Amino acid sequence: MKKERNRLRSHCPVNFGLESFGDRWSLLILRDIIFRGKRTYGEFLKSEEGFATNILASRLEHLIDACILQREVHEDGRKDVYLLTEKGLDLIPLIFEIVLWSAKYDSKSEAKRIARLVELIRKDNRKISQKVMEKVRRGEAIVTEYLD
Repeated sequence: MKKERNRLRSHCPVNFGLESFGDRWSLLILRDIIFRGKRTYGEFLKSEEGFATNILASRLEHLIDACILQREVHEDGRKDVYLLTEKGLDLIPLIFEIVLWSAKYDSKSEAKRIARLVELIRKDNRKISQKVMEKVRRGEAIVTEYLD
């Protein structure tokens, strides 16, 4: 695993987060791993937002460099799989807060499709996040479990 980048613009906590994982494409990769159980480059390419291949490759490398993802060789040896590190798993409560914010302010939010999960997050984000972390460690998708 590569060492974390040491070249931050500042050590402001918000800046650290933004420089580590705070662009649109990186957050969508995290979403795909957490909610949809995606693990390979090809699976990420199929995301509805339409990753450009160069952007996807760049963001995966950036998340590896930031120690948020780790890359391992797939059991068939023909492709790589991307997994959240512990540092990456620790972002789950934050991703869930983004879901709550979206559910509140986007009248067309797909959060309505996972209303049960949204309610669990509202009730106790840390508790549901811990349960989800265990599922993600096992490579499981969580979205199907909570679809309404």
